[in-house]
Amino acid sequence: QVQLVESGGGLVRAGASLTLSCVGSGRSFNTYTIGWFRQAPGKEREFVGHYSWTGSTNYADSVKDRFTISRDNAKNTLYLQMNSLKPEDTAVYYCAARSQYGRAFGSWGRGTQVTVSS
Repeated sequence: QVQLVESGGGLVRAGASLTLSCVGSGRSFNTYTIGWFRQAPGKEREFVGHYSWTGSTNYADSVKDRFTISRDNAKNTLYLQMNSLKPEDTAVYYCAARSQYGRAFGSWGRGTQVTVSS
């Protein structure tokens, strides 16, 4: 299984941009669909978006047109470019991996905190 480590979180003001990174271990990184999720205090974890092993992307409506996921398989890295950040984007952001024909995201990173002040 791939192991994932997120980085790039921080404290920013509303309207700012931030880019998160998710680095995976292992030689088969390109065969995984990698997703971004987030969890705000007192709320359930929610889907943000994913970049599949086929090259397709999908985003939650709440971040569509503001967030962009990109991938560099040579570096085993997935990126989450976040623009026009809002206070409601404040959360711990996690990346997770789903194997090529798997049904669930089975490998998770420890998360990185993003805080957006108003």
